[in-house]
Amino acid sequence: MLTAVGLIFTSCNDDDSDGPSVSDLTLSIDGLEDLGSDFAYEGWIIVDGDPVSTGTFTVDANGNLSETTFEVSNSELEAATMFVLSIEPVPDSDPAPAPTKLLAGAFDGGSASLSTSTVGSDFESSTGTYIIAAPTGTGADNEEFSGIWFLDNSSGSAVAGLDLPELEAGWKYEGWVVIDGTPVTTGTFLDVETADEAAPFSGTNAGPSYPGEDFLVNAPSGLTFPTDLRGTTAVISIEPDPDNSEAPLTLKQQASMIPTSLSGNPYDIDNNVSASFPSGSVSR
Repeated sequence: MLTAVGLIFTSCNDDDSDGPSVSDLTLSIDGLEDLGSDFAYEGWIIVDGDPVSTGTFTVDANGNLSETTFEVSNSELEAATMFVLSIEPVPDSDPAPAPTKLLAGAFDGGSASLSTSTVGSDFESSTGTYIIAAPTGTGADNEEFSGIWFLDNSSGSAVAGLDLPELEAGWKYEGWVVIDGTPVTTGTFLDVETADEAAPFSGTNAGPSYPGEDFLVNAPSGLTFPTDLRGTTAVISIEPDPDNSEAPLTLKQQASMIPTSLSGNPYDIDNNVSASFPSGSVSR
């Protein structure tokens, strides 16, 4: 869901008031999504190296922000060098920003352009390759197209199929296949050259030492395993850690449809950064 809101710097002091002068902040960000009831977004300005909260907000299923304007100390806003947007747990007992910082930008005069530099860098140059196979199964005919593994075996020997940048603290990669409209995880990981952290749907045989999954057992409600992944969508997303959602976050770094007609492995997965990463700006 896309939402656009702008950050405007406006003095709100009252000559008859002895309270501190405050200014209104209004965010301008595209691409934020509903985080559910357990998490919220929180804005921060960095003043003399320290984070100062500008307030929390949520985003509904239609992409609408619950709050767009926040009152902040005028002197602190003038002194701010950076704006940061984080994802915070609800309730949140820690007054400091969580490691899951989604967007940030340095002020250059009266404005700052926001990017996902707090998640990592060089996402636009990342690449991915996968095979369709079910090595953890019995070899039955109905298992042939029921697994995806992010590796490249084009040389005759398996090597890592994903070339992904290192993530900052608070984030993990997660693979997915969208089957009949339902995103099903292939597991979370940080290292593209080792198996991911779980294999809830795979069979009893050993799988490759790379991220991936066979969809053979324990099918989620509404699905049947083994399945046929031809024509489904493969996704590599970046997820907050910890994560409360069974669906991929907006940071769908790579995504493409698995061909309906498979002529042999491996296959490429498309870079999806420009289509899915949020962006925005702030001004004062």
